[in-house]
Amino acid sequence: MLKKGATFLAVFLVASAILVVSVLRSASVRYAFSQSPSPTPTANDPAEIEIDYQLPFPGRILPDSPFWPIKAARDRIWIGVTPNPLKKAQLYLLFADKRVSSALTMFERDKSELGVSTLTKAEKYLEQANFQAKEARERGGNTTEFYANLANSSLKHRQIMEDILVVGPEDAKPIVIATTEYARQVFEEARIALGEMGREVPHNPFEE
Repeated sequence: MLKKGATFLAVFLVASAILVVSVLRSASVRYAFSQSPSPTPTANDPAEIEIDYQLPFPGRILPDSPFWPIKAARDRIWIGVTPNPLKKAQLYLLFADKRVSSALTMFERDKSELGVSTLTKAEKYLEQANFQAKEARERGGNTTEFYANLANSSLKHRQIMEDILVVGPEDAKPIVIATTEYARQVFEEARIALGEMGREVPHNPFEE
């Protein structure tokens, strides 16, 4: 009896995982791009800029894995059960950083459709990190260190997107360029917050 129950439970869990993957995949936005890379950058090109900010290891399950929707759902649940706005901001930033490096990997693997959707999600998570930081600051939380990390992260996201413009197909370039606005706006708001706190603002080499 117990053996039958365990077997039924295992089958149920596998079926549930397959259902989650299928639903999340069918709901995702679809893009179609050519696989022709953009021209190689010239000297003094923004793609040559290197930001001193270490992105976290994205993990072994990347957006082209069949298990990615489960991992993405786990991240959303983790965010959802985190009530503290500063801790939630830290989670959003962590997931944004992991996704932006994953997006670059997808472009490098000639999987531009996955690259664009992953990049878009990364930048929306970066934006959410900023929103949560604002709420934490309004509640009197100590957000100084977080804003410094957020500013540097937004610059690193800009750098990764410049890298994507080099390796990605030409017809994906308009979407990537438009997506840089998220990081640009986040940096600007983090810059203002750091200035109000009397903290040093990271140098922005993209606005020179």
